[in-house]
Amino acid sequence: MILLTNFFEMVKRDKATTSKIMASISSKNTKPEVRLGKAMWSMGLRYRKHYPIKGKPDFAFVSAKLAVFCDGDFWHGNNWRIRGMKSFDEELSSYSDFWKNKIVSNMKRDKNVNNLLKEDGWKVLRFWESDVLKSPKECAKVVLAEYDKRYSKSNGLQASRV
Repeated sequence: MILLTNFFEMVKRDKATTSKIMASISSKNTKPEVRLGKAMWSMGLRYRKHYPIKGKPDFAFVSAKLAVFCDGDFWHGNNWRIRGMKSFDEELSSYSDFWKNKIVSNMKRDKNVNNLLKEDGWKVLRFWESDVLKSPKECAKVVLAEYDKRYSKSNGLQASRV
């Protein structure tokens, strides 16, 4: 019986194949995004997708100035928690310099986007892909609570939903 780690060490891909695989991964309408969208819709929340503001959030509630992102665990630096590792540095130690730099720059960009949106009066909610897939309804409840709070504050009204 071959251990899985040994198997991956035996199967080496060339850079072109790896690049093609990674390039084919969609950044819009991902499984977590679709599931969260359906859960929010079923709760009566109506949103705009990929709204043209800084960071192009997956979902935007313009009247409440609420931006919602579904962040991929690998791309945004959460893989180490899922895999039960002790630290982010431990996870990065197994990556090539390219992927280390890519993930760290994504995390910096996320932080910058959060700050810029907050400066413009937006509330930013970020959910990890694994959390959305585990319980899209729980994530949608967080969005609903924040939407109700911000919508009623901005309009002096009780939020109205279908």
